[in-house]
Amino acid sequence: MARTLRLAVAQSTVPEDPRDGEAIRGAGRQMRALMRQAAGAGVRLVQFPEGSLVYPDKHVVAGRPEGGLGPANWEGAAWDVLREEAEAVAALAGELALWTVFGSIHPLTAPGRPHNSLYVLSDQGRLSARYDKRFLSHTELSYLYTPGTDPLVFDVDGIRFGTALCIEANFPALFAEYEALDVDCVLLSVMVDDAARATLAQAYANLHSYWLGYALPAQYSATVPAGLVAPGGRWLARCPGDGRPGLAIADLDSTAPDIHTALHLVRPWRRLARTGLYDGHTAADDPRSADRTAF
Repeated sequence: MARTLRLAVAQSTVPEDPRDGEAIRGAGRQMRALMRQAAGAGVRLVQFPEGSLVYPDKHVVAGRPEGGLGPANWEGAAWDVLREEAEAVAALAGELALWTVFGSIHPLTAPGRPHNSLYVLSDQGRLSARYDKRFLSHTELSYLYTPGTDPLVFDVDGIRFGTALCIEANFPALFAEYEALDVDCVLLSVMVDDAARATLAQAYANLHSYWLGYALPAQYSATVPAGLVAPGGRWLARCPGDGRPGLAIADLDSTAPDIHTALHLVRPWRRLARTGLYDGHTAADDPRSADRTAF
């Protein structure tokens, strides 16, 4: 059955001080402007970067006067502003009938450290699901966050999505897991100025024959702009690479001829190849096969 969904991958300006309520409000306003732009282009789902409302700089929340890092102090974070902005984004998602995925920190019961999360808002403006970053850096695990435990899969218009955050790009098993969960597209949101991570995004789209949305902050777009990768590894759309906020918009179209091989031939074949396909074709009893020291 043919399935099509128009997706927008956003690069928005991400603030880095969770105590700065005005910066968080500015990030929320920019996100909502991009949401309106996406809805005007017929988009059904828009993906924002990691920490879209705020991505705390480790030195801001965990820095020590004598130097180095220690356990983060979250007491000064503008939690009320973060909630207000998240609720405003949700309200607009419902008004625009636009699925919206955005990053923020999610507080836990004190003294627990927050999660680093992606919120999934439905086109009714409801918080449909939340993904909590499972694989953390040494600094994140030591001083900043509580790791999550579960993958997240959700469906929009017959398209199945998985979610991942930043350093998780360095854990191939996570992306193989999403292929096994039969996703059509992985939404990878990052807060990193790193061209190699975008190369990994292309590699996973190629290896697993699914679409991959790669959302990052506008301030890092000169190195690698945000964009959408097709099954097979080709960039379908890219944002401007000039530091400005923007959208990369493309259709996830299961009938597109340029992805037919990756989607309908390569992906099923690789699944089949992992199920013992070759077992009856080996030459286990042939000495010419067993002897690896003779030409």
